[in-house]
Amino acid sequence: MAIVSIQNAKSNLSKLIARVEAGEDIVIARGMRPVVRLTLVAPAKRKLTFGAIKGEYPDIPASFFFDALPEDELKAWEGEPKGAAR
Repeated sequence: MAIVSIQNAKSNLSKLIARVEAGEDIVIARGMRPVVRLTLVAPAKRKLTFGAIKGEYPDIPASFFFDALPEDELKAWEGEPKGAAR
């Protein structure tokens, strides 16, 4: 890990950024005291688009999403203990 002064960082910011992009961590110091660390920011996540997996699961029937739940599963979602009477 390289340590550079604030003045050096001001003068060579572009070069320091290139070094960080290459995988190096850089510490900027005020005098002899480390103050700031330059590190690479995690790459942005890929933006999800509507319909991105269309056609990936063709064997799931539409009724799977629209049929009523079985009574025991409905009770479980509502937080009722198994076997409780309504």
